[in-house]
Amino acid sequence: MPALITPTMEKRQNIGEQIEAINLLELEMKARELLPQTVYDYYASGANDEITLRENRLAYERITLLPRMLVDVSERHMGTTALGEPVSMPILIAPTAFQGLAHPEGEIATVRAAGAAKTLMILSTGSTFSIEQVMAVATGPVWFQLYVFKDRAISALLVKRAESAGCKAIVFTVDAPLLGRRERDVRNQYKLPDDLSVKNLLPARLQEFPDGTAGPGLAPCIASLFDPALTWKDIEWLAGITKLPVLVKGILRSDDALLAVKHGASGVIVSNHGARQLDTTPATISLLPEIVDAVGGKVEVYVDGGIRRGTDVLKAIACGARAVFIGRPVLWGLASGAEAGVRHVLEMLRQEFDLAMALSGCPRLSSITQDLIRQL
Repeated sequence: MPALITPTMEKRQNIGEQIEAINLLELEMKARELLPQTVYDYYASGANDEITLRENRLAYERITLLPRMLVDVSERHMGTTALGEPVSMPILIAPTAFQGLAHPEGEIATVRAAGAAKTLMILSTGSTFSIEQVMAVATGPVWFQLYVFKDRAISALLVKRAESAGCKAIVFTVDAPLLGRRERDVRNQYKLPDDLSVKNLLPARLQEFPDGTAGPGLAPCIASLFDPALTWKDIEWLAGITKLPVLVKGILRSDDALLAVKHGASGVIVSNHGARQLDTTPATISLLPEIVDAVGGKVEVYVDGGIRRGTDVLKAIACGARAVFIGRPVLWGLASGAEAGVRHVLEMLRQEFDLAMALSGCPRLSSITQDLIRQL
């Protein structure tokens, strides 16, 4: 089994001092140079043949833009709200686990960058810092991503802690009754480092997940706690134990979106888990319009998966998304320069989206309508 080698802090600091990447593709290439191959593959990989992983990206390339001319775009406004929380742009940070693999500051750096950019972050259950540690330095809105475990008391405790710490919503991930098979990890015989822990679960009184459980047994141990018997009634249960709004993440069907609303969801995130669960599912952007139409404005609809350009954000908004979530690019920013790297990611996308708005004749988000896009 290959040893896990952590990139040197000196190399990270040099990159962080001057992040030269001018787009997210270049930034990923830089992060790949910095990270051990096994860690890069853990973050970058998709399930099985990675068909959905490629499709998440290619689907955006098949959407073309039809810009409007002679529109006054001397001023552009992209500020919006997410479940009532003001954000400076419709570009939000998706939950990604084990951010400490990308940089020792992990989720602490990410939440600081989110606050500086005046945008929103979803904190993963699998965070390498506790809810309380992250919220202590947060200056912007944070939602908490939740897996519902076989032992409901564990999930209920996490919800209570998130609410007490100041999180603004609970994001219920529903597409992981079991973990998908990521063959890069299988090939690499990947293991998590021995000093990595999931701080949010350590105080949960788990006999089968004792304090200090780490290394190759950590991820399977966590996955063994997931409840594969979840049903729609569990949304009602979740909504009943918190005052916070509950969003459902992992929706790919319009009928499921309607069921989520029926059972108490305050929002829906169209997501295929970054293509890491069931391979050959469609790209999320291709499903977004029909889900938005089905929901009919009853709740806010968000989307993640494959967003790498400001034009992608424009296309998602045109398809009806309230905002988009980005995942892997945040990890590449972390690896390249901690908080500065994540801020660079957000600023690059902000500038690209601003330019796309201007060149499309869209001075405000309400100008971004479905007639701006065509499918190849």
